[in-house]
Amino acid sequence: MIIRPMLRQVRELVAEALQPGGLAIDATVGKGSDTLFLAERAGESGRVIGFDVQEAALEKARARLAEAGVAERVELMLVSHAAMQNAVPADWHGRVRAVTFNLGYLPGGDPAVVTEAESTLAALDAGLELLAPDGVMTVMLYAGHEQGKAETQAVLRWAEEVELERAHVLLYRFLNQRNDPPVLVALEKRR
Repeated sequence: MIIRPMLRQVRELVAEALQPGGLAIDATVGKGSDTLFLAERAGESGRVIGFDVQEAALEKARARLAEAGVAERVELMLVSHAAMQNAVPADWHGRVRAVTFNLGYLPGGDPAVVTEAESTLAALDAGLELLAPDGVMTVMLYAGHEQGKAETQAVLRWAEEVELERAHVLLYRFLNQRNDPPVLVALEKRR
């Protein structure tokens, strides 16, 4: 299939930027699927920091990481991704190779606990600052719920305003689906 599913597209973009020994951030850990992928890509000498506001999500992610044998590479933080700038160690700033966001709510969790535009925009600004040149940030957006519609619009406006000198910005979406399919925004930092 030439048209890649969104998750596969995210992983291909991240895989190019994140090599063994690299630093990565999962801004929205959820059940830990992206966290695990980042930890595997970073390898034994790499490190990953993950953020989530739900202890239940972090517990599921911890179990997934432990089962895969990569838990020692990952630090999970029970804090909003909006705190990313201050939570990430100073020596990581400007050296992070990949930042992933998977916005919305935890599948199977409380749908009332969702990411919100204000905190997400702060996290996107921080993520872009933390990236190394040629580092990649991916943002999966879901507009299938009311909060998601507002957040998607805010993130798309934010992405359109990123100066070309700072990053290349890609929008990947399906045009002929009418059921609010996910939208992917990806950035590659230039300077």
